Amino acid sequence: MVQLYGCWGRLLSVDLTTGKVGEERVPPAVFRAYVGGRGLATYLLWRELGRKWREVDPLGPENPLILLTGPLTGYYPGIKMVVSGKSPQSCGVVGSAISSHVAYAVKASGYDGIVVRGASERPVYLYVSEDHVEIGDASKLWGLGGFELVQALRRELGRDLPSLYIGPAGERLVRTAAVMSRWVHAAGYGGYGAVMGSKRLKAVVVDGKGPLPPVADREEFAKLRYEVIDKVASRHTFRRWGTTAGLWRVGYDTSSEPVRNWQEEWHSVEGFSHVVIERRYWVKNPWADWGCPLACMKVSKAEVGGRVYVTDGPDYEMGAYLGSNLGVFDVDKVIALSSLADDLGLCGIQAGNVVGFAVELFERGVLAVEDVGYELRWGDFESLRRLVEDVAYRRGLGAVLAEGTYRAALEIARRKGIPPEEVLKYAVQVKGIGVGAHGIRSGKDYPQPIAYAASVQGGDHTSVAGLPVASEESEVWSAFLDSAVICMFTAVEEATLLKFLKAVTGWGLTREELYSTVGPRILSLQRILLLLGGPDARWDPRVHDDNPPRFYEPLPTGPYSGSRASADEVKAKLAEYYSQLGWDELGVPTADTLRKLGLYDAVEVAEQIRIELRGE
Repeated sequence: MVQLYGCWGRLLSVDLTTGKVGEERVPPAVFRAYVGGRGLATYLLWRELGRKWREVDPLGPENPLILLTGPLTGYYPGIKMVVSGKSPQSCGVVGSAISSHVAYAVKASGYDGIVVRGASERPVYLYVSEDHVEIGDASKLWGLGGFELVQALRRELGRDLPSLYIGPAGERLVRTAAVMSRWVHAAGYGGYGAVMGSKRLKAVVVDGKGPLPPVADREEFAKLRYEVIDKVASRHTFRRWGTTAGLWRVGYDTSSEPVRNWQEEWHSVEGFSHVVIERRYWVKNPWADWGCPLACMKVSKAEVGGRVYVTDGPDYEMGAYLGSNLGVFDVDKVIALSSLADDLGLCGIQAGNVVGFAVELFERGVLAVEDVGYELRWGDFESLRRLVEDVAYRRGLGAVLAEGTYRAALEIARRKGIPPEEVLKYAVQVKGIGVGAHGIRSGKDYPQPIAYAASVQGGDHTSVAGLPVASEESEVWSAFLDSAVICMFTAVEEATLLKFLKAVTGWGLTREELYSTVGPRILSLQRILLLLGGPDARWDPRVHDDNPPRFYEPLPTGPYSGSRASADEVKAKLAEYYSQLGWDELGVPTADTLRKLGLYDAVEVAEQIRIELRGE
């Protein structure tokens, strides 16, 4: 029998329909092929749902909620895990990473992850320890926002335990709902808060205190761990300011920060800078994720309208999408909107994306007061706050926007009796997922024009495509980090990271194998499931492997005024990207590629996709 290091080789299986609890074994060869986290989630979803993928409703009981650690969880500095399933946004697979002590606790309970199937008839929470699993009544917890819920769980269980949970947005199956942890941490991309809500699962509480799996080489592991800690802790600028440092600089220096639904990507509001935020708003600095030497998080506090709001940072993504993208440059109000999104259990990126989209439609006369119930204006805190809440509670127009920017655009076009493309041109999304707060028009932030267009995770800025494939600029690298599972901000260079992985697992994973086999295997399987899609969204690569129309408009202001994405360059780089991964001209993995990757059972499915796309 092959010895498994760094992993237990077992998953906790919970069926909320029947109440049945059990274990599932994962062979060492599967871990070696898919690593863990995002890769393992993709494998599990393919194995369970692959041939019926198109018929599976992401918000139905057939779609499993998958919570996974990776082989480096508990060993590599910092802590993350991956939340996955069939995405209600893209209808593909997203490995949505979240920083949470739950990751360590799951492993200390004797599992590599938790798979939740079915759906409960009443609100429940799941309690897990190394010797006990319980499905508890969450009726009194249902309806609570995140801040109240954390305190209520503490009272319910008698102590503060690591938890993943949803807010009101997840309960109402809002497709932009996040799975939350520790007030501000979020698995936002993918819409898995809605998947959790569809199962009537309010929280997952994990009380693991047992040992971790053994490592393959204790001496080498100890040496490398200290080496990595020293490297990460020496990133002084990032440690001091975190991603908040980008709030003014990304817009001012690189012209790639969303301003008023990406109509611009430049601003010169110096009061929006990290220096001002550090001096006036931070009440705790640093604030670290569990076991993280970088400690890039900060706690900020502001008072707006007589109410005190507390949040992280605000970090760059939240600050950009709930700040500049909405025309809000008052830091107090950005903190308030960020805190509100956290409490409601909304992904701040997706919420800011869809709200900015709605404000522009109102500005252009596509939406009117009778559609919204009130006026929408850039920078107007009260109307923006109200609309964020309407999305979370599915009230009025919020019920349409709760479907996410792509689906909302189609529904608004239908209601208004206008061609879909006349509304979609204002929707800054790729394959159902609003893009991250990093533009491509200036070429100074994300220099790859296919960053979002070719990504198997759509608009996810943490997993963008790039060339060459065999580099840390490619999606292969981010897929590996999400599978290992470690934070991109604490990741070190390839050579050291692969040595670290070997010390923990004993795997002799080489750079060549990572970029030619392991990474492409994960991406190719994700790509097939993304192209299968369904039941309510299907993606044609000739149409949807592309940037939002806005990125082809010239930047109107700033030092890179006039810059835009080139459609010809995008097409050329897509072809090159497909070729390097062994995909055909449509971006469908070829039969030879799939066989080389050991994905023999995917050959027939890929061929059927190819036939459908070509109309044969």
